[in-house]
Amino acid sequence: MHELSIAINIIEIVEEQARGLNAESVLSVELDIGTVAGIIPDTLIFSWEIATKGTIMENSELIINTIPARARCAECNLEFEIEDLLAVCPQCSCMQYDLLQGKELKVKSINIK
Repeated sequence: MHELSIAINIIEIVEEQARGLNAESVLSVELDIGTVAGIIPDTLIFSWEIATKGTIMENSELIINTIPARARCAECNLEFEIEDLLAVCPQCSCMQYDLLQGKELKVKSINIK
């Protein structure tokens, strides 16, 4: 369950930023997570609830924006949405592509008090 270590890393980043702004508490953290980033959102939320105990983020809301994976075919240049990394171009059936988005994991915003 690597989502726990991801949650801990995000907490460290957010705590540093919040303390730098003299925040009393963190109300919410908004993340962008790509669909092929290898992260299970429900597991990350569960891990978040455990890892934030005793921090200035305890009881904070974790908001997850899902970023759909998109690719560009290396053969015909068609851009298309993919479900997993074993995608095939729907136009020419090529299996080679450039991943344009979908592996993101970034803190988009922090709401502090």
